[in-house]
Amino acid sequence: MPEPISAEARRRSDAIRVARVICITGVVYVHAWTGLDGNSLELARGTPQEVFRWVLMEVFGRSAVPLLGLISGWLVAGSSRTRDWRSHIARKARTILLPMVLWNVLAIILVSGAAWLLGLAAPVPQSLRWLMEETLILTHPPDINVQMPFLRDLFLCMVLAPLLVRLPTWTLGLLALAAAACHIAGIGPPVILRASILMFFTIGIIARRSDLAERVAYAPLLLAVLPFAVLMPLHLYVSLGDARPFDDASTAALDLAARVAASIAVWRLAWELAASRAARPLQRIEPYMFFYFCAHLILLWLFGPLVGKLTGKLGSPFYPVYLLAQPFLILAAVIAIAQGLIRVAPGAAKVLSGGRLTRLTPAAAA
Repeated sequence: MPEPISAEARRRSDAIRVARVICITGVVYVHAWTGLDGNSLELARGTPQEVFRWVLMEVFGRSAVPLLGLISGWLVAGSSRTRDWRSHIARKARTILLPMVLWNVLAIILVSGAAWLLGLAAPVPQSLRWLMEETLILTHPPDINVQMPFLRDLFLCMVLAPLLVRLPTWTLGLLALAAAACHIAGIGPPVILRASILMFFTIGIIARRSDLAERVAYAPLLLAVLPFAVLMPLHLYVSLGDARPFDDASTAALDLAARVAASIAVWRLAWELAASRAARPLQRIEPYMFFYFCAHLILLWLFGPLVGKLTGKLGSPFYPVYLLAQPFLILAAVIAIAQGLIRVAPGAAKVLSGGRLTRLTPAAAA
């Protein structure tokens, strides 16, 4: 018989689920519909609503990719199946790479199709090379599903994982420092688009070996949140201010430090929430989070402008309400779509969710 799970291990598992919900919800704020093009957004820099949007991005979005990478590394380090390279890569190809490609194809069909047929202001195929880049993300981020480079780089990390879990901790530390240096220097593409993902993935493995997750979890809440509370306003000032007090490398270093601090703060918060009444509803929607991550930009492209006709673009009086509501509107749509797929085409739901959505029981699907 399997050994009973300890209360601490159960709480840690719950905290991981809560952290995924927080992080992926935060990603939607990063990509929220504004109704403005790049030039108009630049002109809006420093306005109250643009500052409010950036605060939401900093508070909820800054930790998303780093903490998700950390969690992935932590989980890989504890899995005995990681050491079998062939089965490990085949499994990750099914759960990460295949869904990424399929969602990118869906994005081209739905978003570019709406641009052709309905006049939606969205990218359309320009060449065979463009189609290959949008689908496979070979050398640079796609134009439609701009969140997908995380899955691309995470899969590359998973390819390296059987080697990484065999390396001594000091070697992993050097690799994490090298990845951080590459992030700051802008080195990585086209091999890895965001070197920071490799850094956080590697730190996740180190955290598993050193019980770092537990030490952060039991740290005083104020102490865990304080570094991010200090760095977030500074990063916000650098991002929005007209003056540029730092060079590009220093700005990238500040960005990386803010991401580390945000990851610590959100993990500590997730640990706290895992023992609260909020844990159960958050855990019930967690199985939808991968689907949510993959689908949210398609929904924002297609339906963001429709709702925006009622509230107005960034700068309109009712836009802040719409901005706050976007993750929850998208989540409601995602759950409805996912449940429909589970009932009508369970195989498609399973593949598109990387195996995370199967035939849920009524309680789990609620």
